[in-house]
Amino acid sequence: MFAPKLIDQALNRYLPKRGELAKAMRYSVFAGGKRFRPILVMEAARVCGSRTRRALPAACAVELIHTFTLIHDDLPAMDDSDLRRGKPTSHKVFGEDIAILAGDALNTLAFKILADHCPEVAGELAEGLLKVVEGQVLDLKSEGKKIGFAQLHQIHLLKTAALIESSVRIGAILAGASKKKITALTAYARHLGLAFQITDDILDVVSEEKILGKPARADQKAAKATYPGLLGLDKAKALAARHHRLAVGSLKIFGDRAEDLIEIADLAVGRKK
Repeated sequence: MFAPKLIDQALNRYLPKRGELAKAMRYSVFAGGKRFRPILVMEAARVCGSRTRRALPAACAVELIHTFTLIHDDLPAMDDSDLRRGKPTSHKVFGEDIAILAGDALNTLAFKILADHCPEVAGELAEGLLKVVEGQVLDLKSEGKKIGFAQLHQIHLLKTAALIESSVRIGAILAGASKKKITALTAYARHLGLAFQITDDILDVVSEEKILGKPARADQKAAKATYPGLLGLDKAKALAARHHRLAVGSLKIFGDRAEDLIEIADLAVGRKK
């Protein structure tokens, strides 16, 4: 599987190095993320026959956008989280004002990287981000309310799956992939995103703060709708497994070349944090 070290090295080159804003940007980008989405960009490009380095700038842009959304999600006006990946969240370290600006700067830098290196995928990333924002709005509006499965499903198709879909589509587009391959990867990413979110909801119930790196049972405390809360733990686990199977099944077109993407799906549902 593609190692995240190359992504980290590139992120280090792209990020500013001096000043309070740069410090805040770097704090969140290098806070211990798995590089899940940028690895998907690179692996999607590879499975479609491209050299992975062609997709490296776009992979970095996706990670910057993802980090931007996490900084803003953690703010008191949003999820009001004190911990992220076992460390104090950005606004706890730098204050709300600098945290907001760090997120804004990461967003802007991401699109500057695309403009400089691969402008053909800027629209794809923008579309994914707009869906994430829409999903966050729906999530906030649902807090403390009883919502059905269809509404919960829609929230996470937008909030979680959309950026994962954009990640693989960006890699495929940069590789000049056929429409058939892009469609297959999009289906893979959609099911992967849902499996990832359901697993996240399950871990919030069954895991501990020291393992998660963030407060456990935070969703319950915030009166958020979750898959275990709506379906029960066993049915939520079965649904995660179903989306995992559908994700893997979407990759048949790629044959043995999809081995790493299958491994990513396995890790997404088998993780402990």
